[in-house]
Amino acid sequence: MAQRALACTACHGREGRAGPDGFYPRLAGKPAGYLYNQLLNFRDGRRHYGLMTALLDPLSDAYLQEMAQYFAGLDLPYPPPAASKASPAQLQRGQQIAQHGDPARKIPACVQCHGQALTGVQPNTPGLLGLPRDYLNAQLGAWTTGQRRAHAPDCMAVIARQLAPEDLSAVSAWLAAQPLPDDSKPAARLAQPPQIACGSAVLPAGRQP
Repeated sequence: MAQRALACTACHGREGRAGPDGFYPRLAGKPAGYLYNQLLNFRDGRRHYGLMTALLDPLSDAYLQEMAQYFAGLDLPYPPPAASKASPAQLQRGQQIAQHGDPARKIPACVQCHGQALTGVQPNTPGLLGLPRDYLNAQLGAWTTGQRRAHAPDCMAVIARQLAPEDLSAVSAWLAAQPLPDDSKPAARLAQPPQIACGSAVLPAGRQP
């Protein structure tokens, strides 16, 4: 699989550690269910990037699952975060949203679904730390415009559309500035059920029992 995954690491960096330009995210160590969901989303048209679609279109579900499990099993160190250019006020606002949300606007905290350490939750929820600001901004923008979608109920689309542009930038800046904790692995489970339902966070590809 390491040999076959070279088609992925050409953009996503050696061993899936992330590409150098800030737009190709890390794959290594992400929850297998999340990676599998995203491979299906690109192949089946819920996410849009022509190169990814062309690579994945001929591949079976079983093959995509094998790829997801390979990258999920890579336990590799994270680099330190890039220095932030955001103002202290922006970072404070970003931290507020990430850790506490904005109840008045019905925006849940990022930690409610992505784990208290923001390193993700097994099996299908990704970590938010260790990602570049540009990538986070681009993905939140894609949720807002419908260029990125998930199985209903599409919780991230709802949240992204409730965020004011300045809050979207603030939370991206704060997340990108945070170092990874010593234990950077996804949590086994959430301490409490999230208050918002997500179609792709229960089982891979939104499938029901």
